[in-house]
Amino acid sequence: MKKIKKILISQPEPSSEKSPYFDIAKDFGVELVFRPFIKVEGFSPKEFRQQKIGLLDFTAVVFTSRHAIDNYFTLAKEMRITIPEDMKYFCVTETIALYIQKYVQYRKRKVFFGNTGKLDSLIPTMVKHKNEKYLVPLSSVHNGDVKELLDSKKLIHTECVMYRTVSNDFTEEEVAQFDCNMLVFFSPSGIKSFTKNFPSFEQNDVRIATFGPATAKAVTDAGYRLDLEAPTKEHPSMTSALRYYLENNK
Repeated sequence: MKKIKKILISQPEPSSEKSPYFDIAKDFGVELVFRPFIKVEGFSPKEFRQQKIGLLDFTAVVFTSRHAIDNYFTLAKEMRITIPEDMKYFCVTETIALYIQKYVQYRKRKVFFGNTGKLDSLIPTMVKHKNEKYLVPLSSVHNGDVKELLDSKKLIHTECVMYRTVSNDFTEEEVAQFDCNMLVFFSPSGIKSFTKNFPSFEQNDVRIATFGPATAKAVTDAGYRLDLEAPTKEHPSMTSALRYYLENNK
């Protein structure tokens, strides 16, 4: 196989210069192209109102992503709703919790966060606040796991959809100039978008890497060859797995 020279990372470019991706580019002399295949589109107030859910009917909000935070506060502003000072926020990670500062003063709010990135780690804290009425903003594509988990703990909660994931289509020029020989995907939606934008794609020497079992399955289901899969016990992050792969495929 040809040497890897140009890698497409299907995520936005990291805001920090200290990102491990930039170290990889420097250490291996590869060019990295950051180009998301999907984008998040928020619901309009009209779409949200069809769910007949009032933001002020709840005393706490559960955030599983920064997208959820953005769309919660954007909808509140568009619907001219003032979120009460005593609203409580439960976030699956500290990073997501800190992101709330974009919209409200962190120190004045009651903010709680888990430590694993999964809702499970938040449950003990939520149970301590079992009298709260929890609102859980979600994407249009979600399963019933959240509802089942909160039901099992007898918590008062309502799930709602505030945003959807759509294909971030390539321009004709982008398709014509496409010359990456490694692709890195992070979601099944990204694979779906890729096949839509490149219907006649032939893999040949192009390597494909994925993060997460669902993404890996989407690659093989689409008929492509999967060359690198993360996370693993040895390589819990995509950057770690990518570095190892490049070291062994020079």
